[in-house]
Amino acid sequence: MYVAPISTDDVLFQAEKESLYIKLIEQLNKDFNLANEPLDVSLSCTPSQLKNVLHEKIFQLIQTKFAEYLNLLYIIDVSENQVKKLDGSDVVTLAEQVAYLVLQREWMKVWFRNKY
Repeated sequence: MYVAPISTDDVLFQAEKESLYIKLIEQLNKDFNLANEPLDVSLSCTPSQLKNVLHEKIFQLIQTKFAEYLNLLYIIDVSENQVKKLDGSDVVTLAEQVAYLVLQREWMKVWFRNKY
């Protein structure tokens, strides 16, 4: 049964625990490439490196390429309602929260593909 992760670290822990961490990286790279904003994370990337690269990329998109950021969220299929609930007053915190939503959605895709 799918259990929704409660944090970014929880997403990465679940992915490693279920031996789907590489699939998660592949899914992230695929969707970022579809949005023409390559993430280029290697398959040997550690979870903490992945977390930092993703946070940095989303922060950069929010700051400099907002239309591309919105397109990325659409391609990944991050819930618009969840994004609207976030506090956008601090861009660093916002980028961290969006990174969690992105990872959570990508993990859901990978998990369901693996199970069904």
